[in-house]
Amino acid sequence: MKTYEQELLLRTCDCDFTGSWRPSAIMEAMQELSGIHSELIGCGRNALIARNIVWVLNRSEIHMQKYPRIGDRVMAQTFPIATRRWFFPRYYFFRDEQGEVLGYAATLWALLDLGSRSLLPPKEVGAILPDNSDLPLPMGLPATVDTVEGEERVLRRVPKYFDLDVNQHVNNTRYADWACDALGVEVMRDYCLESMLINFDAEITPDQPIMLHVSQNGLDYRVAGYHEDKMHFEVGGKLRRRSE
Repeated sequence: MKTYEQELLLRTCDCDFTGSWRPSAIMEAMQELSGIHSELIGCGRNALIARNIVWVLNRSEIHMQKYPRIGDRVMAQTFPIATRRWFFPRYYFFRDEQGEVLGYAATLWALLDLGSRSLLPPKEVGAILPDNSDLPLPMGLPATVDTVEGEERVLRRVPKYFDLDVNQHVNNTRYADWACDALGVEVMRDYCLESMLINFDAEITPDQPIMLHVSQNGLDYRVAGYHEDKMHFEVGGKLRRRSE
């Protein structure tokens, strides 16, 4: 089980108001693919939760060359590579029915002790990963989010029921929605996210209202979330006109 592949049929609920694959739905697909593959190789949630351990996402970077639409079928593939210190890199390809690449992504995962809420070293989990050193990679490891010069808007966001997952914090996929909401309907009507980088610095729990600092300069954007004086996440990348 070096890799895992699955065909996705894009439903209406997977797409945004333009009919295109929603960025958060792309992340949901990545999350599910990762979970299934991890279960198959023996390090999924069911195997880890018995030891009070869960997977958490540290960084994510997605590049979309073309957004599929409602009714399209997407072939999604994922595979891990060797650990980098305490982190587990995992890659993704998205292809259309003809095999053309629609986009690709990379993530960095870590192991979290639910009791101490601290990260754990790879140890046994890293040892059971398949050797994928022979597979071509679409990109390097996920990058950090760049600052964006220009006027900054500040919005308040309070975590809601739909934002939370079984780990009792805001799910990684929701930050994509928060970023698109912060950019606004008018921007998202005319533009899509050509790239999206997310750096997760600290979890967000239901009792933590977040101040979103939103910057846009041309096609560059950045949305950073703070609780009090601590940054919990930042999302950034480039926009592309939907007509291009």
